[in-house]
Amino acid sequence: MEIAVLLFIIAVIFVSRSIKIVPQQNAWVVERLGKYQSSLAPGLNFLVPFVDKVAYKHSLKEIPLDVPSQVCITRDNTQLQVDGILYFQVTDPMRASYGSSNYIMAVTQLAQTSLRSVIGKLELDKTFEERDMINAQIVAAIDEAALNWGVKVLRYEIKDLTPPAEILRAMQAQITAEREKRALIAASEGRRQEQINIATGEREAFIARSEGEKQSQINMAQGEAAAIISVAEATADAIRKVASAINEPGGEQAVQLKVAERAVDAYGKVAADATTTLIVPGNMSELSALIGTAMTLVGKTQAKA
Repeated sequence: MEIAVLLFIIAVIFVSRSIKIVPQQNAWVVERLGKYQSSLAPGLNFLVPFVDKVAYKHSLKEIPLDVPSQVCITRDNTQLQVDGILYFQVTDPMRASYGSSNYIMAVTQLAQTSLRSVIGKLELDKTFEERDMINAQIVAAIDEAALNWGVKVLRYEIKDLTPPAEILRAMQAQITAEREKRALIAASEGRRQEQINIATGEREAFIARSEGEKQSQINMAQGEAAAIISVAEATADAIRKVASAINEPGGEQAVQLKVAERAVDAYGKVAADATTTLIVPGNMSELSALIGTAMTLVGKTQAKA
């Protein structure tokens, strides 16, 4: 009975040392008699009992590593408190086991030294503007060295950039001054635009008034021209009617009678004026001669027509 129990215990120990189940996203490094033998993949694996042993176990998942805060000196000799977080992943279990005694500490120290080197090349203002560039340079510097450690650096992110209190107050004063400057510029631009708008409105109003006056004068001139044409047409029509009436029977006698009446009326008006000296012709036949001359002119006018 005791022998059976002993054999069972030996079998359990033998099985436990020969069968290994590796979880997903893990890699186990096996040594045979103290020398690297192989890396076990996830799943069921078999080892030689008492000869092979699992020396290292690595997780192949992405690992976030908090990089401790440190003081960096910028190019313009300003102290800056900086901390960040680093993301890396084990890609070669064998190198991760034998390339460095502690690859996590090695990656952390390299991240800090690379960060100090990059920050030292930049001025204070640029450190806030060039975060992406800083992150990229740190990843490139660490990734090159981490190849020997079986580690792949995925990305680095700066969490905080904290300058001294005096620098913060100076930056706040600069921001306030800049905002006041922008406010003054905006106000002056508003006044300038207002004056431009007023001048433009006055110019357009003046143009509109001058255009109205111009159109008014054009309309008046056109009205006066139309009136003159109408009067001339009416006068010409009256003359044509008078000429036509003279050509009718008794027309000439009517004209003589009309001229005589006008002459008598003219003499009467002259005689009625007390301030006028009237000289009456001694021979009244001269009046008949005057009427005859008028009729001769009328006849010539008809002939030309």
